[in-house]
Amino acid sequence: MTRRFMVAMIVTFILLLAGCSSMSLEQFRGTRPAFALTDYFDGKTWGYGVFQSRGGEIKRQFRVEIDGYWEGEEFILDEDFVYADGETDQRTWRITPMGEGRYIGRASDIIGTAKGREVGQALNWNYELRLPYDDTTIDVTFDDWMVRQSENVVINRATVTKFGIRVGEVTLFFTKSNPDGGS
Repeated sequence: MTRRFMVAMIVTFILLLAGCSSMSLEQFRGTRPAFALTDYFDGKTWGYGVFQSRGGEIKRQFRVEIDGYWEGEEFILDEDFVYADGETDQRTWRITPMGEGRYIGRASDIIGTAKGREVGQALNWNYELRLPYDDTTIDVTFDDWMVRQSENVVINRATVTKFGIRVGEVTLFFTKSNPDGGS
């Protein structure tokens, strides 16, 4: 390969990477309805989701029932998951509002703390999660975006990475209305 060809390839690669921009919270400034994490998740919330591999193949489907409530200065989210294969899981988030739309969150499988920020109708969480994998665990990073569509609906998309490489994506739909008709 000629030096000129190599330089052209490198420039093309850099330009392609620059075109792969990520979402920014600032693009949601002034949008409505405001996300308001502790208002939206107060009480019961139901969600349905999928985990897709980086190639787009659906690897897991699940539903989650969430109970949100205040315990002192912390907002608690008790999450009960049921996967399509019958497996169940539970996670309890302990969320502390930090002011100006910022939050920190803790859970038993979160490494360190999750950091969240909301602007307009969007909330972005960043955290490292320890997941069971075969007979061990694996630590992955989540770039987790929630966008409130209405008073009752939130759409959630999280990009999952390991060593900075995208390994998959989680997509969820949350609703405040019980899809099974009960309370």
